[in-house]
Amino acid sequence: MSRTESTMVSLGTVAPAFELPDVVSGKAVGRDDVAAGQSGLLVMFLCVHCPYVKHVEAELARIGSDYAGKIGLVAISSNDTVEYPQDGPEEMKAQAVRLGFRFPYLFDETQEVARAYDAACTPDFFLFDRNLKLVYRGQLDDSRPRRGDYGNDIPVTGKDLRAALDAVIEGKLPNANQQFSIGCNIKWKTA
Repeated sequence: MSRTESTMVSLGTVAPAFELPDVVSGKAVGRDDVAAGQSGLLVMFLCVHCPYVKHVEAELARIGSDYAGKIGLVAISSNDTVEYPQDGPEEMKAQAVRLGFRFPYLFDETQEVARAYDAACTPDFFLFDRNLKLVYRGQLDDSRPRRGDYGNDIPVTGKDLRAALDAVIEGKLPNANQQFSIGCNIKWKTA
């Protein structure tokens, strides 16, 4: 399991536009579709096989339920599916259905969206305010999957991301003291 930290993109960065296929509905979904009429926009870079994502995926589903209609939420998988076929659209759909994701789960086959966001790991979180300016790009919480001599026994609560989401809904800025997310590196295509 490789450990990669998020890039901590500069706060205030505007959310890059995107339009990608949703693996559940089969429809194209864009940034503006997800953000329309919401207090903000949460873009999550995930995948199916990553132990870090598996560790938190149930909490992400709960966040999807708890914040539906308050914040625009979307998940994107950008991994190279030639080298990592377990992260392909069918497996993504199965993951979304199994967990009851209440947000679109988009497949970034070209990896252009991940590059535009400067996404580095899975999971990687980017929270934007109603003006689509970045206000949070940190960890879900302090919990880490236990593997070998790494990880901890801290329960998954989503406290850091939830606090940021609550601030955005209230029209406030999240705490600027943000801890980077840690996960598996995005599996970039080599050719």
